[in-house]
Amino acid sequence: MYAIIETGGKQYKVQPGDVIYVEKLAAAEGDTVTFERVLAVSGDKGFVTGEPTVPGAKVTGKVEKHVKGQKIIVFKYKPKKNERRKQGHRQPYTKVTIESIEA
Repeated sequence: MYAIIETGGKQYKVQPGDVIYVEKLAAAEGDTVTFERVLAVSGDKGFVTGEPTVPGAKVTGKVEKHVKGQKIIVFKYKPKKNERRKQGHRQPYTKVTIESIEA
């Protein structure tokens, strides 16, 4: 059984037991989160797609920890003007373990 969920503007294909990194959620470590935006579910009853979501379907997961992604460098440069700007960025993520899919 698997489901396609949407969170943080991105879509993820998940199964029970999967570990995913999603955009940072406002939940403490150890909390249980519920993803209500389930776009599709595949299981015993076959493949069901939503319009745009599957009614009554939800995916629950447990927040393992909050992490930061790899550092990227943002460098802006204007030639012949002696203008340079270097800036770093690390995107925050939440590590979630998928526990169950209800459809």
